[in-house]
Amino acid sequence: MTFYQYLPFVMIALIVVSIISSLFLKKKNLPVELFVEGVKYENNGHFDEAIINYQNALAEMERNRFHNNLKNKIIQKLKVLNTILEYQKSLQFTR
Repeated sequence: MTFYQYLPFVMIALIVVSIISSLFLKKKNLPVELFVEGVKYENNGHFDEAIINYQNALAEMERNRFHNNLKNKIIQKLKVLNTILEYQKSLQFTR
């Protein structure tokens, strides 16, 4: 048999192997996932949970030392959320 007769089988095998490896070996970026989850909590008004997720994302970034832009965004969001929580607490105290 010639090489051209085996070529479709080889191509199908390569496609199947690449699909399986992309599904199972896909590395998840934990700080980004925590940031996205924190944004969801923030948009829903659950500021305490958002702060916890942002702090966890910062802790993960310290381990990996990547994503400087994301780190700056998270720090800014934490400042804003802490200000919002302080404002809400002061409103409850004055009532």
